[in-house]
Amino acid sequence: MVVRRVVCPGSFDPVTNGHLDIISRASRLYDEVVVMVSINLAKKSLFSVEERLDMIREVTRDLGNVKVDSFRGLTVDYCKQHDIPVIVRGLRAVTDYDYELQIAQMNNRMSGVETLFMATSPEYAFLSSSLMKEVVRWGGDASGLVPELVHERLIERLKDA
Repeated sequence: MVVRRVVCPGSFDPVTNGHLDIISRASRLYDEVVVMVSINLAKKSLFSVEERLDMIREVTRDLGNVKVDSFRGLTVDYCKQHDIPVIVRGLRAVTDYDYELQIAQMNNRMSGVETLFMATSPEYAFLSSSLMKEVVRWGGDASGLVPELVHERLIERLKDA
């Protein structure tokens, strides 16, 4: 039996309900979804890689076919090392498409790995991790836009920022 696998890469700093929307929908289409936290040492993150991995594991624990991992390097290299032929990416707007299309074409040229674009559900189309951090940093209410666990950790981390 062939196991259909897909990787869902991102920084997930932190994971939002928009991310979870894409992850859960992909989990209905594929036998295994690997949520891969990309390690970018040049990028200043609010949460450590370990914290992001833990949060994603916790909020996806009810999705039995989701695995969580991290990787430093090109996503296509991760795909090749783990025999995963498809990357899934969520698209919020046309600007996402322009950016993601170039990456998808480069990834395919370099490795033959395909990219599946999923339109984000309308209720999450405006969400981004950066926006959630900004809202919470200024005392705004991000509940309902990130998982409760993530909301609590955002408040704790940013309370004195």
